[in-house]
Amino acid sequence: MSAPPATALAWASADPYDAALRTGRGPLFLRRADGWLLPLDVERWCARADAVDRGVLDRCEGTVLDVGCGPGRLVAELAGRGRAVLGIDVSGAAVENTVRLGGQALRRSVFEPLPGEGRWGTVLLMDGNIGIGGDPRALLDRVAALLCPGGLLIAETAPVDIDERVHVRITDAHTAAGAAFPWARLGTQALLRYARGWERSGQWTAGGRRFVALRSRSASSSAEPPKRTAVISSQRARKPSGESPVPDR
Repeated sequence: MSAPPATALAWASADPYDAALRTGRGPLFLRRADGWLLPLDVERWCARADAVDRGVLDRCEGTVLDVGCGPGRLVAELAGRGRAVLGIDVSGAAVENTVRLGGQALRRSVFEPLPGEGRWGTVLLMDGNIGIGGDPRALLDRVAALLCPGGLLIAETAPVDIDERVHVRITDAHTAAGAAFPWARLGTQALLRYARGWERSGQWTAGGRRFVALRSRSASSSAEPPKRTAVISSQRARKPSGESPVPDR
């Protein structure tokens, strides 16, 4: 499956985004064509996992793939717990920071080939990453292909009831980087409408943030228990870079 080029290339080449991650500070926004700005919470992303984050991570099962891991706070927290976890992001600065924190990460789009496809216990779509690609149903289909039978998706939804697909650019309010790319904003009810073929596993609010847990359909009753913690060979990264992917078996 190929990456949506507009989205992946826009984030990968976004100088304001990389600069914000390297300094740990905003301001940073997604800007619609009409000039409306969606603030991005760079300071929180670059800090350590907070209590709300840790509550989400407590729900993770088995091996964990953090899609759009950003500067790596969640990957680092899970790695510190001894969990098998891999982050992916199209930003080189994001991958570098994740590795610096002690996590494993690849510079990769979720729509590109990934290690461990069909064997991940949990996939995370945090910090608005349910919007990746601007097509929620296509993203859900891709996540289902990454998960093991009965695997868990935990997604953070918008704090308001919204179902919006737009084209945006990344900006620090002074410089807009690259071409516009598709993005989506989904509230909880909108996500549940798109999640046909998924089993609802939970939804909750914490610290003003909203989350949904969905479980992929089990292919058979003989699927491995989701709480397994063994590190599969596909997650032993030799070099965390886009050019040297995690080996697959």
